[in-house]
Amino acid sequence: MLSDDEKHEIAELVRHTEQKRAAIPDALKIVQAHRGWVSDEAVADVAGALGKSADEVDSVATFYNLIYRKPVGKHVILVCDSVSCWIVGYENIRDHLISRLGVQMGQTTADGMFTLLPVCCLGACDLAPVMMIDDELYGKLTPARIDEILHEYRR
Repeated sequence: MLSDDEKHEIAELVRHTEQKRAAIPDALKIVQAHRGWVSDEAVADVAGALGKSADEVDSVATFYNLIYRKPVGKHVILVCDSVSCWIVGYENIRDHLISRLGVQMGQTTADGMFTLLPVCCLGACDLAPVMMIDDELYGKLTPARIDEILHEYRR
């Protein structure tokens, strides 16, 4: 069931959207902002709020890689695996993150602090290799720089 805040925010979104289908991605983001991820129940609730089928909402939810369909950690680390990042050291960065966090891609650390996910592009090829933690972009990564960044988030 959608919370009152979620219902209100989705209603405001719909009020400013010509077609309810166009509101689906942002409605899912609203739910995710409140809950951290989007469950099957939440998909059905969003569908009901928008007058759409659960399948239609689910097809949007599964299309966007920044809509999380299972629980994630407090901080989500997106590691760019584009061609540009591969050329300048993606594998080294990926392997260092896996080693430091003790998880594979797609997993969450035991303490629930970080979820490590690949992403096909972060649009910062000039800063490659790059990663994003929550909404913060980090470029020109090295193992030492990653250790500094992770230390700051763990504080």
